[in-house]
Amino acid sequence: MLVPGYGGASLADLPGSLLAALGMPEPNPLALDPADRVCLFLVDGLGAELLDAHPERAPFLAAHRTSKRLTAGFPATTVTSLTSLGTGLTPGEHGMVGLLLAVPGTGAMLNCLRWTFPGGAPIDPETWQPAATVYERAAAAGVEPVYVAPAEFEGTGLTRAVYRGVRYVPAATVDDRVARVHEALRARRRSHVTVYYGDLDAAGHLQGWGGEEWLRQLEIVDDMARRLAEGLPPGSALYVTADHGMINATEKIDAESVPELTEGVAMLGGESRARHVYAQPGAAAQVLDAWRETLGERAWVVSRQEAVESGWFGPRVREPWLARIGDVVAVPRTDLAITAPSRHPVEAAFTGYHGSLTSAEQHVPLLEVRP
Repeated sequence: MLVPGYGGASLADLPGSLLAALGMPEPNPLALDPADRVCLFLVDGLGAELLDAHPERAPFLAAHRTSKRLTAGFPATTVTSLTSLGTGLTPGEHGMVGLLLAVPGTGAMLNCLRWTFPGGAPIDPETWQPAATVYERAAAAGVEPVYVAPAEFEGTGLTRAVYRGVRYVPAATVDDRVARVHEALRARRRSHVTVYYGDLDAAGHLQGWGGEEWLRQLEIVDDMARRLAEGLPPGSALYVTADHGMINATEKIDAESVPELTEGVAMLGGESRARHVYAQPGAAAQVLDAWRETLGERAWVVSRQEAVESGWFGPRVREPWLARIGDVVAVPRTDLAITAPSRHPVEAAFTGYHGSLTSAEQHVPLLEVRP
């Protein structure tokens, strides 16, 4: 088990260090050097161990590898990591503690990635994630925050929860994104630009990390990083990181069809590598025992209290967010995926998964390039 290194070696520690590098009075736990402009290249799914396994397909990134790496946070999934990067807070502080989360008092779950909620009135992103973002703090200090990403994400619930305060610059292709980043960096002496690439993660989910399509995407990422670096204005710094790593599942268990995993369960949240199991009233202890016995050595299965006290979500979890965490949290330690095919058939058919506390999913790179 790799409990995230909150407080000096996690994604939640990177945003403050980037602002400190820009001269703002923020903590700098990663000891980043000063810069007039910073660009954060966020590659969805680029785990550090995955990158280390294929340096020949990413020569530019391999040339800039160091021993510095970060832990994603728990769960190691996009919505949690993006919110940690957007707020500088741990999951227990910002409350985005998983992909599918119970909305207390509704009997329904919010999909925090697609921002869909079948339980009634829409969920307001600013209420669900009320913490100020690092981009709002940067803008208030005279540093222009810019986010370059596909147009389809602009204005979504997740974007509103995570990227409040940025100037959103839509860009579809790699060429467009590289050009928009360079324009934004040159436009202002003090700027904070984030550029996102998600196709590597998609390839990993569908075909598995290390497969030919994943390797082709890794080559695209490497070339994009090289081009971003080549166009940096003087005084700039480029940082490359990721939101999580990935494993290829070698075993799957259908949590909807195994009686021991359904008895006493009201809702099955989270995702296949980080399950939030919400028990029916009075059944939490029974569900915990059944999940532990059924999954055995294949997973870490703990109560909500045990997960919180073990620091999985950070040093503390805010009281309002506790009910978002499952009564039971089930986290595979082998290459197991705990699926729910009838409700989530696409996810159940994946090859690659992430979310757990293994090093392959937790470790992400932190590469630095300066002109």
